[in-house]
Amino acid sequence: MVAFTHKAHMLQCVSTHAQQTVSRYRKHEQVSELLSCFGILQVFEMPSMTLELCVFCFPFQDWLSKFGYLPPPDPATGQLQTKEALTNAIKAMQKFGGLKETGVFDQATLGLMKTPRCSLPDVSEGEGTMGRRKRGLNPQNKWNKRHLSWRVRTFPKDSALLGRDTVRALMYYALKVWSDIAPLNFHEVAGSDADIQIDFTKADHDDGYPFDGPGGTVAHAFFPGERFTAGDTHFDDDEAWTFRSPDSHGMDLFAVAVHEFGHAIGLVHTSAMESIMRPYYQGPVGDPLKYDLPYEDKVRVWQLYGTREYLSPVYIENFSCFLSLLTFPFLSSASPSSRLARDAPDRCTSHFDAVAQIRGEAFFFKVFWRLTRERHLVSLRPAQIHRFWRGLPPNLDSVDAVYERPGDHKIVFFKGLKYWVFKDNNVEEGYPRPISDFGLPSDGVDAAFVWLHNDKTYFFKDNQYWRYDDHLRRMDLGYPKDSTLWKGLPTHLDDAMRWSDGSSYFFKGKEYWRVPGSDMEVEAGFPRLIAKDWLLCTEMQSDSPDTEPKSTETRGNAHQHPDHAENGYEVCSCTSDTASPLGARPSPSPLWLLPPLWTLSLALRSELL
Repeated sequence: MVAFTHKAHMLQCVSTHAQQTVSRYRKHEQVSELLSCFGILQVFEMPSMTLELCVFCFPFQDWLSKFGYLPPPDPATGQLQTKEALTNAIKAMQKFGGLKETGVFDQATLGLMKTPRCSLPDVSEGEGTMGRRKRGLNPQNKWNKRHLSWRVRTFPKDSALLGRDTVRALMYYALKVWSDIAPLNFHEVAGSDADIQIDFTKADHDDGYPFDGPGGTVAHAFFPGERFTAGDTHFDDDEAWTFRSPDSHGMDLFAVAVHEFGHAIGLVHTSAMESIMRPYYQGPVGDPLKYDLPYEDKVRVWQLYGTREYLSPVYIENFSCFLSLLTFPFLSSASPSSRLARDAPDRCTSHFDAVAQIRGEAFFFKVFWRLTRERHLVSLRPAQIHRFWRGLPPNLDSVDAVYERPGDHKIVFFKGLKYWVFKDNNVEEGYPRPISDFGLPSDGVDAAFVWLHNDKTYFFKDNQYWRYDDHLRRMDLGYPKDSTLWKGLPTHLDDAMRWSDGSSYFFKGKEYWRVPGSDMEVEAGFPRLIAKDWLLCTEMQSDSPDTEPKSTETRGNAHQHPDHAENGYEVCSCTSDTASPLGARPSPSPLWLLPPLWTLSLALRSELL
């Protein structure tokens, strides 16, 4: 069981010896007020608090015992810890916390002890961990299955800070942090038998670990195992849960959830300073769509479960659903009739009209496919351009080039002699306009991308290229130039884009070329196949019905599929029937789920786009 704590409880040290020690220290006139002994004593005019001062402070010993640095006192005799044992415990605590091992309760030590943290013990069973929590440090404590369901059973009461669908999205992304690197698949269900039940509750909630109001214990989770609470995660509803707010405004829900779910899959604490599994709360970790686990945590997950060597179709579908809700709400509202028929272009054998990086994702246009930053294919089937990008002509079946404009991050589409500018997936008023606005040739463009080296936009046509300043809205002098200056690139490109690795990528036919960093020369080993490296295709694979993989499992019955709770159904089912290689889909979710999903898209749209 895991919990973050950060409220100091002002308790009085009742030991006569300790009171005398305090009086003795108050005679010194050297230093101003010092922090209390974790809320036990208020001490003034002393540079540090020695072991002698707190040796009789029972709550302080309880703190050390709670986190595994001391064995609990004998309940029968009430015997106190020795001075040597306390000194060693303090040193162990300081070492694990990254402090100098002094054995003295100095300001740095006391400050660390008052930092928000997890209540799971920091040391192993053999080093004196509390009995009822020893199981939490067993490295064999892991799930014996790879498909895990989750459900937010109760939500925060204060919807003014975080709405229900925002909470669901943050839970999804916190779990995705772990499934991105390990062979675990998480999916949301609405049934009561989800593997991971998530609750926002308060005070005593009948699990043996009561919450204590604002600022105390703020969350806890249970480790994998045979208990019915295995994997369950609870958040204190008295806390001010926030998302992308300064530390002073509350506790960042995404950061805490990532830590808690690490324990829910079997990870224990580490003293590594950069680890998300460090016991002390470290504040917000940034955008859930961009967060990447520190290497230390990846290695520990791999030791438990191995590496993720394949992309689960269920993972693809769930990611498609939530990513659509968080970034492009129109996609999630499209009806099944708007999906493409099974005679849609085959991603594994087609060439592409345009390629672009938009909001950190790769878009391949012939219709279009989307890939995440980690090159995870969002859906096995493409979507229609004009149904997603509202404002393009309904009969538009291809585009010449697409890029995300630097500065305002609006998206520019080119087709023939016209171009369109989009804010998110809605066309701006007054478009289309002629490409002569850019000073481009009258016969259109082949490719467009923004070079990370100088933040300028480059347009290619046949064997020439132009450099455009989007900030000043004008073409740079001295252009066009001969495209052979980009050594190793072919002429008549299909398109180009920059990618999150800092390289520029150029596409033509079924091949692509990579130009690293600020270079203007193709990297050795290119061209390579687009389908194989970007679109999850093998040499013989295609998207045709005859070659699509089959499964002996069906999804019509939740009892027959490990991805569902016994009496649950999948909440987030945004992909079409044809998108799943697992066979038949369950019946659609109830209509009552639609308003929350739409609310989710509105709640985060302004921040995630």
